[in-house]
Amino acid sequence: MASARPSRRSTGPVPDPHVIVLFGATGDLARRKLLPGLFHLAKAGLLPSRYRIVGSAPAQAALGDDAFRKHAREAVEEFGRAKPDGRAWQEFEETLRFGAADSDDPGPLLAAVRDAERDIGGSPRRLFHLAVPPAAFTSVVELLGATGLAEDARLIVEKPFGTDLPSARALNDTIHAVVDESRVFRIDHFLGKESVDNILALRFANGLFEPIWNRDHISHVQIDVPESIGIEGRAQFFEGTGTFRDMIVTHLFQLLGFVAMEPPTALNAKCLRDETEKVFETMEPLDPAQVVRGQYEGYRQEPGVAPHSDTETFVALRVRLENWRWAGVPFYLRSGKSLGQGRHVVTLGFREPALRMFPDDARRGAGAQGNRLVIDFADPGRIAARFLVKDPGPAMHLGTADMTFSYAESFNSLHALEGYERLILDAMLGDQSLFTRADGIERLWAASTPLLENPPPVQPYAQGSWGPDAVRRLIAPYHWYLPDR
Repeated sequence: MASARPSRRSTGPVPDPHVIVLFGATGDLARRKLLPGLFHLAKAGLLPSRYRIVGSAPAQAALGDDAFRKHAREAVEEFGRAKPDGRAWQEFEETLRFGAADSDDPGPLLAAVRDAERDIGGSPRRLFHLAVPPAAFTSVVELLGATGLAEDARLIVEKPFGTDLPSARALNDTIHAVVDESRVFRIDHFLGKESVDNILALRFANGLFEPIWNRDHISHVQIDVPESIGIEGRAQFFEGTGTFRDMIVTHLFQLLGFVAMEPPTALNAKCLRDETEKVFETMEPLDPAQVVRGQYEGYRQEPGVAPHSDTETFVALRVRLENWRWAGVPFYLRSGKSLGQGRHVVTLGFREPALRMFPDDARRGAGAQGNRLVIDFADPGRIAARFLVKDPGPAMHLGTADMTFSYAESFNSLHALEGYERLILDAMLGDQSLFTRADGIERLWAASTPLLENPPPVQPYAQGSWGPDAVRRLIAPYHWYLPDR
């Protein structure tokens, strides 16, 4: 069978020949993100010149090669940016295989991997992507160890990375018994967004910002990731997880690490992860009194939800870092389901000038929305400096204005990569810069222990709102940037 050749050769780095194995290949994540993302990488010329993709699932969900190709086509047709047609799709489709795998019968998977390696020739690398439920994780890792498939292979691990400190440690022990930490990639698709790298560029490539990126000039920081959708039939997963475990530890804390880090000595994986880990080490244990937990009205009527469930669908909290750069600066984090908008925003609020020349009645409410730097992570992202200006007219009245950089308006984003695409490529290249280390995730769970042991009760909020009323008191005397209009 012919090797796939990219329809457009990228000028970026291209990985070595690979066999990519997707565990959970028939699941929702593979359908929505992984299969469409791999095809987009192929079409952009970023996959190896020789590769094979092997889908896997338990025997009861097994597919043949042709059925898997049909499944992949339907996934790309529904969710992909690049449509499955022409020579590019034909060449990608030829790389697809399927091999079922159960703990007591890994034979079909072993045969599929061997056939893929024989097709490629030489000594291709192996990359395993574990897009499986948490309950299946240990058995899949142990299967890789028992069969020898894990030897020299790289492993992409999906969240959740445990549910508390003991489970995170147990999970890391399970992984490290089979795969060395240097080959483990704990994936958080938020960190694959262009705007995360742009935080580094904004701070460290511009003398305009780095000198003021500290407690002397910044009054507070907001990391706000509301979602407009509900739990979408995922009651079994969500009841055992909740928003704090699902979003804060695995997503928002990771963004906090990039926003708050010290300048790395180099832009490589070790230096970047060393600096984010230092941020996590300075995080004070979470105070339950500085946390608001909410539950949207109607959640308990969702199919599969317990009638008296105390699971939070919303959480907002204040985090403090005890280091020289950020001492005294509160970080406010918020995320939840069924909120007013779906957004991904980091907002830095700057301190007021030492002398307030303009009286409050001249501001007409503008003071609440000005004096901010806003980083919007929506693909492809934008950065806006929001400041106060004089309204036209004879009187001195102030209004807000924005200076905005938009990726969509400034660059051709035809071949820009989405979060999963960027991170899968990085894993193939062996670049761990945007992946969480074992000690980092354990430190975050340790800081979270007081909240997990003594969570405040959930407060109801209306669907389509911005959470319980208590979130305004949590952030006072400041104001949430969202909603921004």
